[in-house]
Amino acid sequence: MARTLDVYLHQYLSGHLIQDKHGQMRFQYAESWLADPNAVVLSYSLPLRKERFGPRECRGFFGGILPEASNREVIARNLGISPRNDFAMLEQIGGECAGSVMFLPSGVALPERDDRYRSLSGRDLAKILRTLPRRPLLAGEDGVRLSLAGAQDKLAVHVADGRISIPLGGAPSTHILKPAIERFPETVFNEAFCMKLAGAIGLIVASVEIGRIEDIDYLLVERYDRRRIPATSGDAVLERLHQEDFCQALSVVSENKYENEGGPSLKKCFALLREISDTPVIDLQRLLDAVIFNFLIGNNDAHGKNFSILYPDRSARRLAPFYDVLSTRIYPDLSGKMAMKIGGEYGPDQIRLRHFERLAEDADLAKPLVKRRLLALAETILAKIPEVATGNPKMREVADFIRGQCERKKSQINTN
Repeated sequence: MARTLDVYLHQYLSGHLIQDKHGQMRFQYAESWLADPNAVVLSYSLPLRKERFGPRECRGFFGGILPEASNREVIARNLGISPRNDFAMLEQIGGECAGSVMFLPSGVALPERDDRYRSLSGRDLAKILRTLPRRPLLAGEDGVRLSLAGAQDKLAVHVADGRISIPLGGAPSTHILKPAIERFPETVFNEAFCMKLAGAIGLIVASVEIGRIEDIDYLLVERYDRRRIPATSGDAVLERLHQEDFCQALSVVSENKYENEGGPSLKKCFALLREISDTPVIDLQRLLDAVIFNFLIGNNDAHGKNFSILYPDRSARRLAPFYDVLSTRIYPDLSGKMAMKIGGEYGPDQIRLRHFERLAEDADLAKPLVKRRLLALAETILAKIPEVATGNPKMREVADFIRGQCERKKSQINTN
């Protein structure tokens, strides 16, 4: 028997996600949505049309909303569903998701806006963070329907006046809270430093701050897909902005996010941005800078799900602020191969100027521009590291590693 979820975008019914009797997902835009002159696509990979989208067409976007790897397995066990059943998981946790999409059982009316939050004491927060590996995203807790993509433990939270709360029902969150990874506890300081360094050299990144509760360090990342707008009551209202990552936009399933597994290449990423952005000249430059920055700091894990398109209003499409930026080369146990090739090369130690010149060809950018940005960003990173590294010993350790990394890369690209 077929089952249906109503799919809402910006609080409006945009379509229906259907699971047929064989367990396959299909998506169809609502007639009312197609008739609306202001209707927009749910995803670049799902253009407006009357015909249904088949399983292969829609799984990249809808499956891409959900958590990955072991977290997905644990959530499925906790909820009593199959880990490969995207439909069932969206039904259970598809309330507060990335972007402005929301899922409700067919026929269930969208509740009136009534933002509710469960305030957490320090002790409550510490307890949640300790149990997060056993209950990712708090899936299964009464009133909690949160979904975030990725394999790392994290939690969508609401922060106001320094207090952290859990969104209930359909209430929007303001931040993503990421505790330290057990195997790599310094990731909090690594990511905080790299994100702040990226901002210091002029990249547009999500705002981050380090927190600590009891003996647990965590990173608090402000959501760029949420904004406050004035209200007649005088209190600002939190609004969701729609977004999708590059894998979703290119209809690539999350488990194939790495280029060598069929995920997006840099050539495809630049082509997508050139096609979709309403400010392509600006956004192509921003993406180039991000690619160079990741190379210079040793971030080998910059795959297609770590870049997103933001839809700040119904007519605008642009590259989202950068996120999930850290130096993976600090950790010898992690892969030394880059998630996406630069100029046909996966190995960061083999990259030379000629590889960036080939990247320029792939991205349809001028070679002199790419060379100038490569050298300029290397100099700027080295100049800004001392400013960003002040105050925290663990961040200074990361800074020292990245300084050495950047100096080696700068020398490397000037050799044949």
